[in-house]
Amino acid sequence: MGRRPNGASTVYLGGDGKWHGRVTVGVKDDGTPDRRHVKRKTPTEVIKAVRELERQRDGGNVRKAGQRWTVAKWLTHWIENVAVPPAIRENTHSGYKVDVVTHLIPGIGAHHLDKLTPEHLEKLYAKIQASGKSAGTAHHVHRTIRAALNVAVRRRYLSTNPATLAKAPTLAEEEIEPYEIDEVKRLMKAADTLPRNSARWAVALALGLRQGEALGLQWADVDLDKGTLRVRRGRQRPRYEHGCDGTCGRKPGYCPKRLQVRDLTAATKSRAGRRTIGLPAQLVALLRKHREEQQAELAKARQLWQEGDWVFTTSTGAPVSPYSDYHEWKALLATAGLRDGRLHDARHTAATVLLILGVPERTVMAIMGWSSSGMAHRYQHVTDVIRQTVAQQVDGLLWHEAES
Repeated sequence: MGRRPNGASTVYLGGDGKWHGRVTVGVKDDGTPDRRHVKRKTPTEVIKAVRELERQRDGGNVRKAGQRWTVAKWLTHWIENVAVPPAIRENTHSGYKVDVVTHLIPGIGAHHLDKLTPEHLEKLYAKIQASGKSAGTAHHVHRTIRAALNVAVRRRYLSTNPATLAKAPTLAEEEIEPYEIDEVKRLMKAADTLPRNSARWAVALALGLRQGEALGLQWADVDLDKGTLRVRRGRQRPRYEHGCDGTCGRKPGYCPKRLQVRDLTAATKSRAGRRTIGLPAQLVALLRKHREEQQAELAKARQLWQEGDWVFTTSTGAPVSPYSDYHEWKALLATAGLRDGRLHDARHTAATVLLILGVPERTVMAIMGWSSSGMAHRYQHVTDVIRQTVAQQVDGLLWHEAES
């Protein structure tokens, strides 16, 4: 049996006719040397494998000895014990869990963690999109597995993260479709006919608050005398568990004894999201009227009123659910006779108006709660077209008519 020493490493020809390599990469938890063994057909191959282990050892990237995880076992451990509230937001955890259970474990769960390759992930992303899911769904799966494997690298179960090497699904930039000024006026007029919470839509269209930010407002955040509004939190989508131990046979959200297990609101994600906004005089008037109407509802509901200081409520004082709010927006569009649009288009509209008015970019960022100036740049093609249209209208009004 031949032998080639290499510092703390050894390469030799074994009795089985194959070349073996042994590398000391550190010390185990119990204090004994952590020796790794590799086996290849030729001395060139085994020397290459030994040198790779030495490189990982010297760089502090050697995979930790012990349990050999499968992808499924690691993802299950990660989503149940590591990536959990309050370390991350409830909504973030829910999104991660859907990706893990629906896509990642069925798609790549049987692989050993240290054998997972970028190509495995790229094939999974392609398969997700081929099944009819959007590129956005595939990209979210990519972000989830990248986050999970980053933890595995930090804990030395992996030397490198294959998700950082995999080509992420290409996302088409979200189309910005703001409503025009006359359409906004029609929406405002239609909102005036609503039996309640009409100011909700003025807040969306004039200030560009996100849905969660608007529904999470409390009167303590609004100073009508100074004409300011503070954004500090966002309304979360409710999540329920069975209160009947699952005996009702329904989904948790439809259980007669369902239990709300998610906080009603959560703090805004970023520092930019926490902001104070000046209120236009007309909006101040609308909010004063709204508060008076709410006080009348409180008197009518009496003991049924659920006190929470919410600006926008149900008829008994409970905060408005995002689901109901979405359908009210759709109904408002129909009442106004406008094209169907996303609720987020109200926010796009507010941002577009600010940019058309020439409000400085940094001020627009502060009002909208953007953390990057790149967001303002995305509106450039929209505002340019609208500015050109206005210029043409002025040209026609002041010159062409005079010539005729």
